Amino acid sequence: MMLVLSSPSGAGKSTLARNLLRDREEDGRLTLSVSVTTRARRGSEIDGVDYRFLTARQFEQMRDRGELLEWAQVHGNFYGTPKDTVDQALESGLDVLFDIDWQGARQIREAVPQDVVSIFVLPPSAAELRQRLERRAEDAPEVIANRLTNASTELERWGEYDYVIVNDDLQRAYGGLKAIVVAERLRRERLTGLADFIATLQAGL
Repeated sequence: MMLVLSSPSGAGKSTLARNLLRDREEDGRLTLSVSVTTRARRGSEIDGVDYRFLTARQFEQMRDRGELLEWAQVHGNFYGTPKDTVDQALESGLDVLFDIDWQGARQIREAVPQDVVSIFVLPPSAAELRQRLERRAEDAPEVIANRLTNASTELERWGEYDYVIVNDDLQRAYGGLKAIVVAERLRRERLTGLADFIATLQAGL
């Protein structure tokens, strides 16, 4: 499946995604879709791990060649998902985790609706959202102001998602996220080989 996490900037989706990926050694079935972006790299970020950082021209070339599963302009920068890496992961039986905004989530749902599980992460309050952005201390004040302005529009999109998590407590929010993953993997249509297994059970009765 394609597990899509979206939220206003600062609500905590990236932290939840990192926690889920941290546990993948036990899981073994999850991989991260690394987005490409024209945004400047933050000091804590690693090229090729957090994002692939491109020039605007490089991004436009990928987009124009049809190499992106989805793309969007967010906070004045371009973001997108390379098709080839997602296709390779799904073909090898992995679930793919996306940390993307509502525009990208909508495009993916339109392209492959049967494979998408979408989750919208909400902050506990507007004041907490502002404080988280300021505590991060990785963006200029004008960038933070722009993200807060855009948050109102982003919050209107919550109704487009399958699930909603209020990130008022990280451990509780993460527990909810893991529960969604477990439940979605147990959906009948995702259990490959189930008909053969049931036939074997019946044959033994």
